[in-house]
Amino acid sequence: MTLKQRQQRIGILFASPFLIGFILFFIAPFIISIGYTFTFGTGGTRFVGLQNYVDVFNSSAFQLASYNTFRFISIGVPLIMLLALVISLLLNKKFGGSSFFRSVFLYPLVIPIASTVMVFNLFFAESGLLNTLFSTIGIPVVEWLNSNYAFSVLVGLYIWKNCGYNIVLLLTGLNSIPYDFYEVARIEGATKWQQFRYITMPIMMPTFFFVFVISIINSFKCFREAFLLSGTLPHKSIYMLQHFMNNNFTNLNYQRLSVAAFLIFLVIFALIYVLFRMRKKAGDIQL
Repeated sequence: MTLKQRQQRIGILFASPFLIGFILFFIAPFIISIGYTFTFGTGGTRFVGLQNYVDVFNSSAFQLASYNTFRFISIGVPLIMLLALVISLLLNKKFGGSSFFRSVFLYPLVIPIASTVMVFNLFFAESGLLNTLFSTIGIPVVEWLNSNYAFSVLVGLYIWKNCGYNIVLLLTGLNSIPYDFYEVARIEGATKWQQFRYITMPIMMPTFFFVFVISIINSFKCFREAFLLSGTLPHKSIYMLQHFMNNNFTNLNYQRLSVAAFLIFLVIFALIYVLFRMRKKAGDIQL
């Protein structure tokens, strides 16, 4: 046995606990859930082909959940990307208190989500601080969590919770840019906007792409916040795909649950695949 073969066997041996656990708790359940999508009845007793997919696509609850989920992504992700980029550019400048503000934006990452939602409920509940203030100054009370405003509250909670993580990643990318590039650009007479356009953004594109993908994935994980804010039956503006799956799990309708989960997997996989293809086609820009 050669040294390379011995090293390969040792590597496989050390990786085997993870591989076995990954197969048992991820791959196997995923395959079983796909099988459920083609059956009917508890335990998948009867094969029905694509009927479950037809039923799910025709479901008004699924249509509403899909619309709200992709509306949430199309609004929340661009907002958090823009806000994180602006804040990271400001924090990248050397000024008094910059280290303090960097720490402040990391606080939401370490605070338990239940505590965060409790604070939001304290502000936006029917008898919360905002409505108490409105009543004091004569403004009509707003049902923040039981009206279309609930969508804006959820987007704000998503941004507040995840923006700090994006800022940290973008700051890492900004700190990796050699300062000499900006010095040369200033000597050549480049403006701040030209430095940002021709130096910062091209070099930051790989980091920016990674943050964009992470933001999309985190947006699909925003069910915790929506569930803790409004429970299993929230206002229709924040009824997400995860609500649809959770309610079908509660009703023991594993077929519809499996169909919805598999469709979400296909959408995320297709979206990430397209983004990676676009990046590969564009190529990494080098100065």
